[in-house]
Amino acid sequence: MSISSSSSYYQLQPHSEEMEEGEQSQTQSQSHHDHHDLLPTTYEIEEQNNLDRTFFKIRYRSNSVVSHTSSTTELSTNVQLPTIKVLGTGGTIASKGTTSHQTAGYEVDLTIEQLIESIPDISTTCLLEYEQIFNIDSKEFDIRQLLQLYAKIVEDLNNYDGIVITHGTDTMEETAFFLQSTINTFKPIVICGSMRPSTAISSDGPMNLYQAIVIASSRESRGRGVLIALNDRIGSGYYITKSNANSLDTFKSIGQGYVGNFVNNEIHYYFPPAKPLGLTYFNITVNDPITDQLPQVPIIYAHQGLDNRIFKLTIEGLNAAGLVIATMGAGSLSDNTNTYLSELVSQTEFPIVYAKRSMDGMVPIGALPRVPIINEDYEINKGSIIFNNAIAGGYLNPQKARILLQLCLKQNMNLKEIKKVFKGV
Repeated sequence: MSISSSSSYYQLQPHSEEMEEGEQSQTQSQSHHDHHDLLPTTYEIEEQNNLDRTFFKIRYRSNSVVSHTSSTTELSTNVQLPTIKVLGTGGTIASKGTTSHQTAGYEVDLTIEQLIESIPDISTTCLLEYEQIFNIDSKEFDIRQLLQLYAKIVEDLNNYDGIVITHGTDTMEETAFFLQSTINTFKPIVICGSMRPSTAISSDGPMNLYQAIVIASSRESRGRGVLIALNDRIGSGYYITKSNANSLDTFKSIGQGYVGNFVNNEIHYYFPPAKPLGLTYFNITVNDPITDQLPQVPIIYAHQGLDNRIFKLTIEGLNAAGLVIATMGAGSLSDNTNTYLSELVSQTEFPIVYAKRSMDGMVPIGALPRVPIINEDYEINKGSIIFNNAIAGGYLNPQKARILLQLCLKQNMNLKEIKKVFKGV
């Protein structure tokens, strides 16, 4: 698959005057001490063209201070460096404000090239290539951008040792969950962003991007699935969620915990490489990211005094293929609402996922409601049964449950098969 990009494409490779042409992909390992090395500046720029874009290969050794690799990424002499691809999509990390204290109301204004320029030299850590896919706030992400990013990663993955994605934090967890559910690879895919724009005092973007690149370069990061790296924390993209609208330490996995952290340029993982239990991979085909779609699955947020008419209006008005409800507690809806829903979708296989409003905890199968028995003539009989169309959302929050249901419906799964997929989460 090939996706056109209107911006330039750059490849960064370490180079010095003493290196032979065949040795430009190799480097001497740096000793792990507190001092820094100053390297001579050498640039070689080669312009090339292809059908999609003009791109430049830039081979250099920076004259800036070299940041030493951590013990987990330290390279032996004559060992080839990993090649990492950075895909820029925008977000706060690529934003500018009008003052140094502005942390809201800023605009996306930096390219991935400018972001790369803001981080320490990584020529002793990896060979770096980067490309601007799009440059938007993550609130503007829709299915089109999600599929375009997916297709680009699938296209590039065989050519690189790891992928880093710069992304807005507002919907980062949704992108991470989608990629984790659709791309089965042992190679690291690391997503990073920032909570402060580049112009703010103590902007967190450069450090988060630097850490993400180092993490993606480490062999210890293999086999761990999609990772999110922010504020020195490393989390699983499958469960982690944005917990605070303003704080730097916003991404949390309260029940599942972090998988590692990044301290003093060292990567520390708490567990051996593993991916989430119950993970289902979906093999999707993207023929055209611009026109391809996923089934329509809206989310309705439950609350006191919920007007049941919203369900019918939403399902019929959007021609929805399924529904996710952010329920109260562990799957709680009023008896009146549960009965209304059972009558609304009676005699169909319309899936309704009972997710949770709360950040932590889960909706177990045992919490699914019992509803009156409705016969084929839509008459209510005595007794009650478990609401057949209801699906327990497990540990997933509503936005991730929505994506999982969309993928199930995209695969034309029936209600029984969908329940089996959700049983693992």
